[in-house]
Amino acid sequence: MRERNEEQPYNDLMGDILKKHREEGGMDNLKGRGKPLSREYFSGDTLQHFQRIAKEAGYKPHWIELQDEIREDVRLLAEYLSAGIVVDMDEHFGDINLKLAKYNRACPRPMQKGPITLATVYQAVERITLQGEQMDQEAENS
Repeated sequence: MRERNEEQPYNDLMGDILKKHREEGGMDNLKGRGKPLSREYFSGDTLQHFQRIAKEAGYKPHWIELQDEIREDVRLLAEYLSAGIVVDMDEHFGDINLKLAKYNRACPRPMQKGPITLATVYQAVERITLQGEQMDQEAENS
């Protein structure tokens, strides 16, 4: 029987990848190499710093992607409603509300949303109509 004191060999996969990349010269011409780090780098906490870098790199958290999908689904339903196109609203509400449940489990608590209803879609129709009118007025004034 094996003793509990024996340690398992440690595999540092990311460390191995970085070491190999460094040995192949991949770290020789990095942007900012040899320059001091900016004050901004040390301000805020680590999470805020990571979020800023991720945003600059074009990364979107899963819950933001879900938010965009839900917004697009509601907009599409609103367009159907305003154009008089008949669709199975219950089926669409079910699909959207499933996405909303996933969204609410992943997003920060203050950003959680309630279920989509017919009233929500009518509000979207009003917003779309108002935005269209504002764009028409801006075009006339230009």
